[in-house]
Amino acid sequence: MSIADAFECTIDFDGQRLVDKLMHILLIVTGIISFVSGYSTQSLQVLLIAFASGLGVTALAVIPPWPIYNKHPQPFIQNDTK
Repeated sequence: MSIADAFECTIDFDGQRLVDKLMHILLIVTGIISFVSGYSTQSLQVLLIAFASGLGVTALAVIPPWPIYNKHPQPFIQNDTK
């Protein structure tokens, strides 16, 4: 097993679409929540901590190749050249 095999991250096209939607929704909600919390407390530190926390949650949700993102794998055509 090589290093490349250990870091192989395959997801299907439907999984990519789901990750894209999820990323946009989570980042928009994170931005709104962090802005409201920072504005209500008048603290830039609260805003940045809230945004960094949301960014971490978003990264944890979309970066690893979770099994939910590979429900419809696409078969590849085998190369039959000899």
